[in-house]
Amino acid sequence: MASTTTRATKVVDRPIEQVWAALVDHEGMASWGPGLQVTLTTPGREERNGVGAVRRIAAPGPAPAIVEEVTECTPYALGYRALSGVPFKDYSGRVTLRDVGGRTEVTWALTARTRVAPEKLVLAGTTRALLAAFTRSLRRS
Repeated sequence: MASTTTRATKVVDRPIEQVWAALVDHEGMASWGPGLQVTLTTPGREERNGVGAVRRIAAPGPAPAIVEEVTECTPYALGYRALSGVPFKDYSGRVTLRDVGGRTEVTWALTARTRVAPEKLVLAGTTRALLAAFTRSLRRS
């Protein structure tokens, strides 16, 4: 089983500070999609939404909730790993932001152990879907 990383990038017409504030607002993830319920079950060690924070993301329907732990929270980089609820082994994500002339480049990367090509396609689709949902929520704010 090999490790696969997929990336998606988009530039949004928002200043980096605004995008960063939205990214680290874990409970605010509920605004990304209809029916999402997001709770912070454990606050971070030094900052509420920082390293060590554990978030639970429940979507409507029978799928299990996704539980993730924040592993990196530095200016303009947020990393996390799944503790449960995802169909991949060693699933983790990293979102980085870069200022591009008052706009913000958002790069979302997902890494997981995959065995077959369809799993890689699902991981790539998930990466694009997360980026699209996040950037759509920014346009509404």
